[in-house]
Amino acid sequence: MTGARQLALAFLSRDLAGVWTAGGTLAIGTAVAFRSDGSVRIAAVAVAGLGVLLVLGTLRHLLSLRKARALHPPPGVLVRVGGRRIHVLAEGDAGGRPPVVWMPGGHAGGLALHHLHSELRKEARSILIDRPGTGWSDPGPFPRTTDREAEEVLAALEAAGEEGPFVLAGHSFGGLLFAAVARRSPHSVAALLLMDATPPDTIVYGPPIPGLARMRWRPVLVGVLQLFGLDELAERLTREPSNPEYERLDRLIREQLGEAWHAARALERGPRAACASASIFDELKPEGMASIAWTTLPYEGDLNGIQVRLVAPGDMRDFDQVAEMIDEEAPTPGQLDAARLQRFYMRSRERYLTLSNLSERVVAPPGTAHNFLYEAPDFVIEVVRQTLDRLNAGSPRKARP
Repeated sequence: MTGARQLALAFLSRDLAGVWTAGGTLAIGTAVAFRSDGSVRIAAVAVAGLGVLLVLGTLRHLLSLRKARALHPPPGVLVRVGGRRIHVLAEGDAGGRPPVVWMPGGHAGGLALHHLHSELRKEARSILIDRPGTGWSDPGPFPRTTDREAEEVLAALEAAGEEGPFVLAGHSFGGLLFAAVARRSPHSVAALLLMDATPPDTIVYGPPIPGLARMRWRPVLVGVLQLFGLDELAERLTREPSNPEYERLDRLIREQLGEAWHAARALERGPRAACASASIFDELKPEGMASIAWTTLPYEGDLNGIQVRLVAPGDMRDFDQVAEMIDEEAPTPGQLDAARLQRFYMRSRERYLTLSNLSERVVAPPGTAHNFLYEAPDFVIEVVRQTLDRLNAGSPRKARP
């Protein structure tokens, strides 16, 4: 079933998937209508009519996508990796210091951290990469995996002519990806900034997180509706129950990103980006994370000699919302041990400090939560600046015993 699902995601990630599907529906309905009679002919005519509507809808989607790409041309370079194009935006003068590569959370494109990139490029070499299927990058081969994307990141940087070692700054799932990059090629990494990176233990040992399951199927459904021009229905499906905290965060992200938010939204209409996310998020299940642990992820001491800075809030200001969501959808609601769960989450996060003898904990400003990159962008830039200064001075910090 997993193989069939991955094939379906690969098919739907192509721009012309709607044309092939709609055209096939129309052709089958028309052929059957001409070769049958009675109720079969009526049903076949209905199928052909549906095919016509789908053709019109997918043409509308393709025209909208073409308009978006004309309005937002790629600001960086499109490099070839495995026969597919990956978009790399590199700006600013390194000034003899390592370039900084950003990777946002989820499976978002590089534009999701454009507000940090646009600030850092004034004083350092700053790089954004659109993972395959996001932004201006082509869909990549399926299934999408952390190991494959780690390889693609390194290949894209090399193809773009960027010289390491690099400072890798990854948020959430992007932090997990960059930890895998460091494991794969430690000599390419000058420092690793894990900004509240996804801890593997929370997936393997923690309770099921309902939101992760929705992240795997809902965006794909929305994208398929957009693929056939059903934008209004897709919009209704994305509406969430009123939540003041989520609404606040959404407004904040839009304000921080500005035009970059609108560009990303326009470029990623349809299922292309959603299919890539759904594919790689198969790893965000206990069996998925366990399957990649030994071959892909770093563990205690694997990154010795590399400056690893775990940047995250000192507490979990958003824990109550997470706990409520998990408890509501648990098999036996009302029996969640919240204190144990909070302790588990916080200690799982801190295990990243065991990766290197040059690890350091950096606490985000009080009042911030998991998405502190949007709540306190100046703080994030200062952490990167400090990291570059230390590397330039040649003394990352005292090694841990």
